[in-house]
Amino acid sequence: MSYYVTTPIYYVNGEPHLGHVYTTVAADVLARHMRQRGDDVFFLTGTDEHGEPVAQAAEREGVAPRELADRHAERFKAVAARVNATNDFFIRTSDPEHKAVVAEVVEKLRANGHVYEGTYEGWYCPRCADFKTDAELAEGSRCAIHLIELEREKEDNWFFRFSSFQEPLEKLYAENPDWVLPSNRYNEALAFISGGLQDLSLSRARINWGVPIPWDPDQVVYVWVDALLNYYSALTYAREGDDLRDRFWPASVHVLAKDILKFHAVIWPALLMAAELELPKRLFIHGYLLMDEHKMSKSLGNVLDPFAVMDLYGTDALRFYLLREVSFGQDGSISPESFEKRYTTELANEYGNLASRTLAMIAKYRDGVVPEVEPAAELVADFDGLGGLVSNHLDRVDASLALEEIWQRVRRLNRFVTQAEPWTLAKDDAQAERLDSVLYTLAEGLRVVSVLLYPWMPDSVKRLLAALGREDLGLERATLGADGGGARIGDLDQLFPRVEAPEPSTAA
Repeated sequence: MSYYVTTPIYYVNGEPHLGHVYTTVAADVLARHMRQRGDDVFFLTGTDEHGEPVAQAAEREGVAPRELADRHAERFKAVAARVNATNDFFIRTSDPEHKAVVAEVVEKLRANGHVYEGTYEGWYCPRCADFKTDAELAEGSRCAIHLIELEREKEDNWFFRFSSFQEPLEKLYAENPDWVLPSNRYNEALAFISGGLQDLSLSRARINWGVPIPWDPDQVVYVWVDALLNYYSALTYAREGDDLRDRFWPASVHVLAKDILKFHAVIWPALLMAAELELPKRLFIHGYLLMDEHKMSKSLGNVLDPFAVMDLYGTDALRFYLLREVSFGQDGSISPESFEKRYTTELANEYGNLASRTLAMIAKYRDGVVPEVEPAAELVADFDGLGGLVSNHLDRVDASLALEEIWQRVRRLNRFVTQAEPWTLAKDDAQAERLDSVLYTLAEGLRVVSVLLYPWMPDSVKRLLAALGREDLGLERATLGADGGGARIGDLDQLFPRVEAPEPSTAA
């Protein structure tokens, strides 16, 4: 079964920050899990490099747009690598192959009668690269996202007959209530459609940093039309000499933040319909990471450096925290204090300590060999169907609820240790069989939760499974009792060691 997951392509007019990491990690969790299920997976991320915001940022720095794009694209690639993202391709909209597909699709829109020449007049936000209706403005004719005052613009453009897709989009939403998740985002997109669609400017005449309109090279394709087509164009050249569209299109899920909902949930399906292309199967819209009750944003300056966090605590700890602290799909606050609490309480104490105690007791009481017995009856029901539950949640892109299902079993194993008291059983030869059962169940339960935790914490899980002598990551193995005893355990350093945060600098 094929599975195609995407992040948005990230805009190169600024530095990568934790908001970009959030989306990338979530998509990577899905990709890793689906590979565990045996699916044929393609995971795409990349950079959006055209348009006025990039041209303006380059002008401020006194460099060409291409130079700015090249520099920032490398930084976004570095972020993906640093968070252990397993993306199969990194697309750049300045790639000539992408530009060729954009031109081809725009020509198709025109040939199908969905393009005409006209004059645009209205509000335009250069940072959003978006034409705003009066209803979308904040007080004082300001962009509601960037809080900058906008000016009305007038320009001769080519237009996309967006308004003619009012009824098709309403029908799409009526027949597919889970097409956009979570439901509040579905309702938000539907409300935008129900408010009435206006034709969309397909081109810009004031700038030349973009994909030229094929029949009017003095204008460039509107940057959002250019950008959205990356999900389709990437499949045409991600593998040299191999067109992957038949294998992976349409996309299984687009993962994105709520500030770009309108483009993906309303404009994107209309463009695909107009070009006679299949629609993606699902969109999942996540909320904002908030610090001091404000969205993390490079333009507002309230960002947390993901590299500093990973350097101090490790990449797995950051991946876990992002999808544990905030319910995926909702807005939620993060802070250094809540990170440290999660790290110490859940990663170091609940999971890391469980691993250390289990391995130490098997080494001490059974000479480092996992006993060959059946799992303890009192834990079988707690683990029954766990892999399926996790899969069901991730099918709906609920990465936080899937993680909670697993973590409940981590805590159940810790309670089992406390209740069974293997250190007491070890003092009584008559309890040898019970001790075997307890130790095997701990090792096997730890193996199962670790296999399921792999998408969130891949490096830590691999280390632990190697120490357990059971390194198979296949999801079919995530069943209590699927692996028998007999494995010889190995050494394992602390998975999540105590970290002393550096003291703030007092230098003048």
